[in-house]
Amino acid sequence: MINTEKSGFMVLVVATIMLLASSCNQPAANTDKMAEAVKVQAKIFTVDSHTDTPLWLLRGDYDLSQRHDAKTHGSKVDLPRMTEGGLDAIFFAVFLGQEARTPEANQKAIDQANRIFDSIDAQLQRIPELAAITTSPEEALRLKDEGKKAIFLGIENGYAIGNDLAQIGHFYNRGARYITLCHTRNNDICDSSTDTTEHHGLSEFGRQVVQEMNRRGMMIDVSHISDSSFCDVLKVSSQPVIASHSSARAICDHPRNLSDSLLLKLAQNGGVVQVCILSDYVKTMPPNAQRDSAQNALRKKYNHFDGLTDELMNEARGEWYAVNKNFPPNLATLSDYVDHIDHIVRVAGIDHVGIGTDFDGGGGVTGCYDASEMHNITAELLRRGYSAEEIEKIWGGNLMRVMRKVQAARAV
Repeated sequence: MINTEKSGFMVLVVATIMLLASSCNQPAANTDKMAEAVKVQAKIFTVDSHTDTPLWLLRGDYDLSQRHDAKTHGSKVDLPRMTEGGLDAIFFAVFLGQEARTPEANQKAIDQANRIFDSIDAQLQRIPELAAITTSPEEALRLKDEGKKAIFLGIENGYAIGNDLAQIGHFYNRGARYITLCHTRNNDICDSSTDTTEHHGLSEFGRQVVQEMNRRGMMIDVSHISDSSFCDVLKVSSQPVIASHSSARAICDHPRNLSDSLLLKLAQNGGVVQVCILSDYVKTMPPNAQRDSAQNALRKKYNHFDGLTDELMNEARGEWYAVNKNFPPNLATLSDYVDHIDHIVRVAGIDHVGIGTDFDGGGGVTGCYDASEMHNITAELLRRGYSAEEIEKIWGGNLMRVMRKVQAARAV
């Protein structure tokens, strides 16, 4: 039997030593709060609501139990770095890029989603003593007490269900507890925030998807969807919704971010916005000509990543990661990131904000570049005057409240 008091103490000691030893690399304003940040996170439940780490698992050679270096390897999440950063739980996104909307392509998307679920299952079956898939807040808390990491699952892009409502139940049974309704392009469910107007919000099928997700007890994720789609979701859904990785448009004017009016609507709905740490959504960054040129060349080479075989997609991912290594992006700062949390608290309230990094999908800022640096967020919140109780809400309390409410309304 695991002595949770002893294991929790050892985690605290190890994290404190590693963080203080590396404090010369941390933002100067935060070093005075780092020890307190470690203590605060050791006492609360912390969860990151969105990472694309399964993209690494698909490669077949990625070991979650081993520590990787983000600067040389490219990955942002593994179990050792979660421990260093004081992170108890994480949502792995089963991501599908939007491709053709035909019966054949829809079936291919469903098959790909199942392959990603399989890759996650296979990885965690090899390390049951370290982490496990979880489907409820209560299970996640139990895993924390056992000294294990909790892995929640979500689907990024409703394209994964094709036109078949029954797939929602299928993926729920596979462990998925939210679906991001679309990605960067429109699908049969709704309009994307970064595509043309097609449905003027939710389609009729999209309305059925929202209702079925309510019935199944699955959280509806409004990140990536258009403003009209967002408003339609709130009209149709009987339950609070989440934005698993979105930021504040008033701070960074990007259509992927939420305007103040949408933040207010989300608060009235009882939902939560999990602030995204991807620099392009945190701060308008200066152009990076070499990087942009290299990425555009890859898009052209690989047909904008549309219709690729699994072999070609893995090849394309490898070249994309190489571009990231050779031409690092211009990054926003941790302070820029917490400005978004401050703004959302002012507009929507402390009960409606959380953290969703988008690590391994582009997320990362100077001062919080990978999962090992999550204490820096807490240190900056402390520096700005947030209490431990408020930080607990931000780090998972708000998201788990929504999850409990959605699951309590499950009708099947």
